[in-house]
Amino acid sequence: MRLLLAEDEKDLSKALCTILKHNNYSVDAVYNGQDALDYGLCENYDGIILDIMMPKKNGIEVLRELRQNGVSTPVLILTAKAEVDDKIFGLDAGADDYLTKPFSMGELLARIRAITRRKSEFSPNLLTAGNLTLNRETYELSVGDNAIRLGNKEYQMIEFLMSSPGRLISTEQFMERIWGYETEAEINVVWVYISYLRKKLATLGSDREIKAVRGVGYTLEEKQC
Repeated sequence: MRLLLAEDEKDLSKALCTILKHNNYSVDAVYNGQDALDYGLCENYDGIILDIMMPKKNGIEVLRELRQNGVSTPVLILTAKAEVDDKIFGLDAGADDYLTKPFSMGELLARIRAITRRKSEFSPNLLTAGNLTLNRETYELSVGDNAIRLGNKEYQMIEFLMSSPGRLISTEQFMERIWGYETEAEINVVWVYISYLRKKLATLGSDREIKAVRGVGYTLEEKQC
């Protein structure tokens, strides 16, 4: 899953990014409200984390403008203010949830999982395709009793494929969603991770395989005997 983090305290932002990436999220970090709005309008996020007190535009202003422009991406507001009015302003502006600083990382991760589940009404923790199961809590890919814990990028790629049955996903879409707009990674890194995943599917004995359509993209399909 891909998140936008708008937090002007750079040390806190760096710490949050590290923990979120460790928990298999891709994160774009911005440090002021104008950048948060510009990135948020792209709508290519599963969730947005917005600090209220930011330069250029505050989080409430950003949120209102996103909603006015039809962006429905789930938003979690971070605020150092505990007053009820601030929470009401945030929720009335279109926030899905709020969290008051200081907060525990466990609670932040739980609230992110909650708002991103609500985006699609309900997103189960177990994602299946044929005999293949992906556990979104443990990041394990399994067939029957055989399981492999995936690394960050592997997990995000197979989740993307399993969440989009029958859909061709281009290399550019993988790059944009998982590595982000400003990545310095070469585009062939997608092929490398596809290769890793194919080997893991074969090791598990999956009845699904990743097929490539030259010049178009990749899809997860039933394995042909």
